[in-house]
Amino acid sequence: MTTHTSRATIRELIATLVQIETENPPGNERACSEFILNWFDDHDIDADTIIEPDPDRPQVGVRIGDDEPTLVLNGHIDVVPAGDRDNWSYDPYGGTVDGTRLYGRGSADMKSGVAIGMLATVRLAQAIQDGDLGGSIVFHAAMGEETAEPGTKTLLDAGYDGTYGVVLEPTGMRTATAEKGLAWYEITVSGEPSHASHPDQGDNAVYNARPILDAIEEYDATVRDRTDDLLGRAYATVTEVKAGTKENVVPGTTTITVDRRFLPDEQVSAIDQEIETMLTEATVGTDVEATWRRTRTYESAAIDPASHLAAVFRRQSAAVADVPTEPWGIAASTDVRNFVNDAGMEAITWGPAELSQAHTYDEHVDLVAIEDGLEALVAASRELLGGDDV
Repeated sequence: MTTHTSRATIRELIATLVQIETENPPGNERACSEFILNWFDDHDIDADTIIEPDPDRPQVGVRIGDDEPTLVLNGHIDVVPAGDRDNWSYDPYGGTVDGTRLYGRGSADMKSGVAIGMLATVRLAQAIQDGDLGGSIVFHAAMGEETAEPGTKTLLDAGYDGTYGVVLEPTGMRTATAEKGLAWYEITVSGEPSHASHPDQGDNAVYNARPILDAIEEYDATVRDRTDDLLGRAYATVTEVKAGTKENVVPGTTTITVDRRFLPDEQVSAIDQEIETMLTEATVGTDVEATWRRTRTYESAAIDPASHLAAVFRRQSAAVADVPTEPWGIAASTDVRNFVNDAGMEAITWGPAELSQAHTYDEHVDLVAIEDGLEALVAASRELLGGDDV
């Protein structure tokens, strides 16, 4: 039996989720979690509130069925801040629809993914309860993804795990079996402050940072030679340089932030050592002092591109839209690492929104694409769980 979810239903759910502001930082997912909990209750589905790892930022977990295999649909409900609202043409928390586009912060990253996960769970639950479909379905509404907090990991540890995982991030319905890792490094270069009218009395930390910046540029050139068939190159990119406290004060410190994108065969411990060696070599024979710390880490992850899970999603996606079917990896970091590395599950990153819209002004989704994505998700889920396509 074919069950179709109307575009109006999809639009209303995404708009409502977008209208619940969940910016992280600071991390205020509670209202959205409460809405999702009540929404499932309205659809006669038991959903649980998970208060770990932060009781002020609850998560939602759903499990339907007792049989295997189990498919886990994962989405995070936090969003990056909207930024300067004068740069938005639409209210970032209005959920405005213009034509087939729905605008708002988090519409692409990733409340449209959360919405189709919720809708698919309801449709699959009915089939499981009616005995028309085997297996089990699990749904996550996770906190803290944007700041690498252990929301998804906590849900998996709490028993909301399974055989297969789908992280419903925006990929344009391409099936990602690999993702780059991300490590942020904060490098502090020391100097000695003084009044700018007597600059030689101090030791300008901006000038001291020159050899460090040169060393990072050389390091980036080295790591770019490391490549992966699906993910391309590794990178080490300077993204922030901060120094100074006032116009007439010689800076006493300079802080450099390095965004290090790494491949599945690279280890964070080895990258730490590379940063340490780079700074030692850059400052040898000088009076420059430089220290570093890793402030955030998203591990890389990969599964076999020919896995059954990936093959099913490629086929079902191509059945509803013009989607490339060759093996592919995503350059961004997602919670799929928690499935693959922590829970030992076969998992992919897949969703109908476009990654190019994430974190942008006037972020939006195409409702036609989201509608197609829901149909592909339900069909792929049914195939994985042993049922006929709807």
